Amino acid sequence: MLSGLTAFGIVKAATPQQNGIVYSSEEGESPRTVNLSVSDYPDFTYAAEHAVEAVVYVKVTIKYQQQYQMIDPFFRFFFGDEGQPQTREQERQGSGSGVIIRPDGYIVTNNHVVQNATSIEVTLNNNKTYPATVIGTDPATDVALIKIDAAGLPTLSFADSDKLRLGEWVLAIGSPLGEELRSTITAGIVSAKGRSMPNYNGDFKIESFIQTDAAVNPGNSGGALVNKAGELVGINTAIISTTGSYTGYSFAVPSNIVSKIVSDLIDFGSVKRARLGVTMSPVTDKIAKDMKLPLLDGVYVNDVTQGSAADQAGIKKEDVIIKVDSTLIKSPSDLQVVVNKFHPGDKAMVTILRDGKQRQVEVQFQGTSEITGTVGADGSVAFYGARIGMGDKGVTILSAGNGKLAQAGGEDGFVIQFVNDQRVNKPQDVIEIAKKARRSIVIEGVTATGRQGYFAFGKDE
Repeated sequence: MLSGLTAFGIVKAATPQQNGIVYSSEEGESPRTVNLSVSDYPDFTYAAEHAVEAVVYVKVTIKYQQQYQMIDPFFRFFFGDEGQPQTREQERQGSGSGVIIRPDGYIVTNNHVVQNATSIEVTLNNNKTYPATVIGTDPATDVALIKIDAAGLPTLSFADSDKLRLGEWVLAIGSPLGEELRSTITAGIVSAKGRSMPNYNGDFKIESFIQTDAAVNPGNSGGALVNKAGELVGINTAIISTTGSYTGYSFAVPSNIVSKIVSDLIDFGSVKRARLGVTMSPVTDKIAKDMKLPLLDGVYVNDVTQGSAADQAGIKKEDVIIKVDSTLIKSPSDLQVVVNKFHPGDKAMVTILRDGKQRQVEVQFQGTSEITGTVGADGSVAFYGARIGMGDKGVTILSAGNGKLAQAGGEDGFVIQFVNDQRVNKPQDVIEIAKKARRSIVIEGVTATGRQGYFAFGKDE
């Protein structure tokens, strides 16, 4: 017994001590030990305490007109049920989140949070409340910029979202489900990058979402997605759910997209979006075999718009775009994101595959004339190269510009009364009706000289 205990003591002393978990192994194999210590777990305290101060609660009020009919019994007895429609003003409230990006009060949020809002109120993490105004919006990326009259505010800096890695830890910060849960912090990992979602309205969208499993609910929209360093890597925007609440999938607009949109809105009052001028689709296995491609990366060019930047550079139908400058293109969303980083007039080298050979062409990007609905600092709205807003006599073309609307005959001072036979009362009515148009947009109204007039143009595809 004494010799046995002595032998055990010698073996025990000679074996290194490990703070870990010993996993059983197959017969004949040495046991595997995984060492775990406090330092092996992510520490979010700095990121959370730093970032939460720059995330705000956004409360919006929306006024709208509701139609109803009041039928007097005496009137109904003699004349039937045809009464004169009445309207009354109604109010509803909504909420979301936002992120302070400049100490002088600039706050980024989602377009869908502030869209059609008649008043906006922002509450900081220290419970101070300020009225806010809309600086600009970009429905294509669901990004909006608002501002409060304050100084010395805590901010979040933009990180390079392209450097995010799958499996990297992130925090989602916002106000889920209302004011009672302001400044809620949840954690998750980057589940996927470059995600897009179904677009049932047919609107122009630029989507390359960061997908995470950090819990996000209604009210988190416009809030911050931050990395472990407390830097802004995305703006929480959407969830996919069958219940309306979080079920494991949340999506954020990458910070590299947000920073470009915000810079344009601050510098120009609108988004200066570059346009390549192609319709595209992913490279399928059949396309790869037919074209003898080594990989399924890149985007297949279905068609090229005549006169576009792509057309002028020599890009043709059935080409495969595999690179823009030094950035590899693996999917249509990749190409959208890369092009969105440029401004009209910028140049880039585009690498294509044609007839089994690589070619490089220089592209000078053009401006885009799609409906963005971008709201400028003066309250005007972008519409096919023009700016429209409220004038003394109704919705007015404040600046015709030189885009499609001007080319069709639109002039400064023209009062828009009807779009596709539908009465319009505010600029947003013009945008919404035009979005739903299938082919052409017909505008009727009164010229600056008081004459009745109209003009029409084809809708961009």
